[in-house]
Amino acid sequence: AGPKEAGFDDYLKFKGSGVYKTTSEKEISYVTNGEEIKLANNEYMPDIMHQQLINVIKNNKEKPFFIYYPMSHVHGKIIPTPDSKPDSKDLFADNVIYMDKLVGKLIDFLDSSKLRENTLIVFMGDNGTGNQWTNNSTIGGRILSGKKGEMKECGSLVPLIVNWKGRISKGITTEQLIDATDFIPTFAEITGVKSPKEKVFDGVSFAGLISGKKSKIRREWIFMELGNDWYVRTNRWKLNRAGNLFDMCNAPFEEKLITEDDQKSKLARIQLTKILEHIAPEKGILDNGTGDGRHANKAKKKQKENTEE
Repeated sequence: AGPKEAGFDDYLKFKGSGVYKTTSEKEISYVTNGEEIKLANNEYMPDIMHQQLINVIKNNKEKPFFIYYPMSHVHGKIIPTPDSKPDSKDLFADNVIYMDKLVGKLIDFLDSSKLRENTLIVFMGDNGTGNQWTNNSTIGGRILSGKKGEMKECGSLVPLIVNWKGRISKGITTEQLIDATDFIPTFAEITGVKSPKEKVFDGVSFAGLISGKKSKIRREWIFMELGNDWYVRTNRWKLNRAGNLFDMCNAPFEEKLITEDDQKSKLARIQLTKILEHIAPEKGILDNGTGDGRHANKAKKKQKENTEE
């Protein structure tokens, strides 16, 4: 199933990250609302996607709209952007800058269309940084703990920026735990939509953070699973499938393995163990992936391709 089957009225699909330009060796095409279109030699796929995004907003600015805009400049194959210099030594940085440029153009359009103060913008990453770019991902020059495909902190910790002009004050940060499943109940609460009672949602609304009001319900823990491994985490503690407990007070730079429990860590271990027993991930469908972020079926396909080569 694609975006149409998921309920999107207007959509664009392209071949994947880094597949942005038609060359003399390879012609690129994309699909917009069911129609396949060839990408011209002078066109750049992210610019095409951005223009369709602008057109959607123009056509719907008199009524409520929801847009999912999956930018992919720093995912997968990194190729030069239209602004890259021929001798660029850092294509990763070029792509970050071009992504930032497109976000800026979107914000400018919302401002000029007088939609900014009635538009909630959520910007987030989807996973930790890939292997070859981890040295680029530092905070204050300090290396982070983990990368994409790992069960360490920064395999799954990602940036999250929520912007709503006139509603959210500038420069506010929070230590509150937030999970991607929290978006549905948050958007529902903001828009006044009642969630269907027969459905069970894992998310916890953080609309109170956006409105500045204190929420009665806060997320106390998050659960993370990759392949056949998992962990549950509170602000301070983390317990993985193997039963290893980590002190996360110095995260995202350090995860201290607890080898001997004191009173605090013992209570934390009991609490997190109960949560894992309640979730019971071992009773679900386990995936024996390679640990690099690929699911088992993708890993087997990749292994077959390498063997054939």
